[in-house]
Amino acid sequence: MPNQILVNKLAKLAVLVGANVQKDQVVVIRGTTETKELIREIAEEAYLAGAKKVMVQWSDDYISKSSLKHQKIEDLESVSPWLVEQHKEAVEQGACFISVTSPIPGLNSDVDPIKAQKAGIAIQKVLGFFREHLMGNRAQWTIVAAPNKVWAKQVFPKLNEDDAVEALWDAIFEASRVRIDNDPVLEWAKHNEVLRKHNELLNQYNFKHLHFKNSLGTDLIVELVKNHVWAGGGEHATNGAYFNPNIPTEETFTMPYKWGTQGKVVATKPLNYQGKLIDEFYLVFKDGKVVEHDAKKEKAALDNLLDTDEGSRYIGEIALISHDSPISNTNILFLNTLFDENASCHMALGRAYPMNVKNGVNTPIADLEKIGYNNSMVHSDFMFGSSDMEITGVTQDGKEIKVFEKGNFVI
Repeated sequence: MPNQILVNKLAKLAVLVGANVQKDQVVVIRGTTETKELIREIAEEAYLAGAKKVMVQWSDDYISKSSLKHQKIEDLESVSPWLVEQHKEAVEQGACFISVTSPIPGLNSDVDPIKAQKAGIAIQKVLGFFREHLMGNRAQWTIVAAPNKVWAKQVFPKLNEDDAVEALWDAIFEASRVRIDNDPVLEWAKHNEVLRKHNELLNQYNFKHLHFKNSLGTDLIVELVKNHVWAGGGEHATNGAYFNPNIPTEETFTMPYKWGTQGKVVATKPLNYQGKLIDEFYLVFKDGKVVEHDAKKEKAALDNLLDTDEGSRYIGEIALISHDSPISNTNILFLNTLFDENASCHMALGRAYPMNVKNGVNTPIADLEKIGYNNSMVHSDFMFGSSDMEITGVTQDGKEIKVFEKGNFVI
């Protein structure tokens, strides 16, 4: 069993720093049945913070797999109206959202990827308003993690089940800056200030594009949208509340120009997508679009990701993280994007964040698309950073600035 003091600290961190629950605010907690212990603690902390009401939306990955295996595609594509109404009610009540992730990597390896794709698209279509609500920061939202036995054994295969779970708890606590002898809330305030200064420096450079290159085959130019904004760490919701979307986080990220990515990128960590582990893959871009790709493992899942909609072959995020960083230095492959993306430079196929361009959160999506914003039903991060990554930034007047050398920031 994990140390209860640390579990309580993580729950408090999710409430006070992650979502920054406001007095008399409705709180929606979303998680699987694997995470019930942490969710109970988060609910208690939310009430202690002054929440008016806490609602929990449960799911179960094994039941979801059974649905994908046995239901017909037309039934998977039929989304119950109550699910839509549930999300509408939360939005109308001004709720904030806390998600507790606990993936079971590879669970759906024997599931028809087409059925998983069709089911996912159906949900995304009817909940598009909710996706825009969160990605536009119209409410506070955050994601934290809790272990499960299957995930823990995959991360620590040499340990027995109980020890693996214990080790994964320890890794989650450490990555989240939760320790017995510290106050995580204060530590996150310091951490956010460090990330803020990084963002400020990158914003001052106002790069036209970034050139990524390493020995694994990545040779990629990513043009940035005009008036882009680097962000990372804490953010402000439109209600004024300051919150942290991801616990943990080490990234600073911004918006690419939709049609401005050119060249090849080679992934350096697996991508857990819809329960399938896509591994050893690469993408080739021309005028922003993926025109060639391959994967040694779960290529069909990568095919389906790229074919979700028109925007899923373009990127919506580019993020910089030094190879010499807390999560990277653990040398743990978490098989979970929340952690692995914070160990490596990464990009996201699909939808961009409106906040990554000036006045973006107050601009209609249709107008954002005209300036190079990528709109999509998906937003899937994958990692491509390495210990020898070189990044050169080119300013609007053509000046070259070395941003990364040997995998780390040098500015």
